[in-house]
Amino acid sequence: MCWHAFCPELLSTASGDKTVRIWDTRTQKCTANISTRGENINISWSPDGNTIAVGNKEDLVTFIDARVMKIRAEEQFNFEVNEISWNKDSDTFYLTNGQGCVHILSYPELELLHVIKAHPGTCICIEFDPTGRYFATGSADALVSLWDADELCCLRTFSRLEWPVRTISFSYDGQLLAAASEDLVIDIGEVQTGEKIADVPVEAATFTVAWHPKQYLLAYACDDKDSYDRKRDAGSLKVFGFAND
Repeated sequence: MCWHAFCPELLSTASGDKTVRIWDTRTQKCTANISTRGENINISWSPDGNTIAVGNKEDLVTFIDARVMKIRAEEQFNFEVNEISWNKDSDTFYLTNGQGCVHILSYPELELLHVIKAHPGTCICIEFDPTGRYFATGSADALVSLWDADELCCLRTFSRLEWPVRTISFSYDGQLLAAASEDLVIDIGEVQTGEKIADVPVEAATFTVAWHPKQYLLAYACDDKDSYDRKRDAGSLKVFGFAND
């Protein structure tokens, strides 16, 4: 799922049922249902709000015009596509792959501009900071790397986790970066220095983290089990926070 960049009532979801749906949280109703050609596993909404990209298990990325809710283009890739994202200006499109690379394409032309060898292991996740100055990638090598979005150079790495990095998130002001994996902590580091700010202890693998858009509140979901029935998933969402400066 992902939110519209500046219309907080609009939410998009992608599913293994081969659909993308748009939801209005004010009415709690689906306002659009777009059929796609495969079982969808990732989704991204462009910062300008005009386009939704969704990737499926066959590494096909579908681009949907969010203004008319119709498919604009499809791009088939011949390698494993993990996460997808746009830059802040919505004129370049990024995707991570199984060879540890970040592919950067022009948008809407979808012409390949650059391929960055970001990690020796599978490049799993990618996230842009709110200012658009940086993006970060997480990898199977247990590293998070921070990149200058203009120069496309690696500024620093965060190496405190020991398992493949599954999810990353920048704080609302771009000052903090949270990363999580199968480690029993969520690592929070300072973007400018790389220094550790906090560890959030968890009891199971963490597969998604997300900062609040205006506060130092971090939501996260783990592979928790029900305390009464260890074979059943708990399905719980938790929040960690500390006071703003």
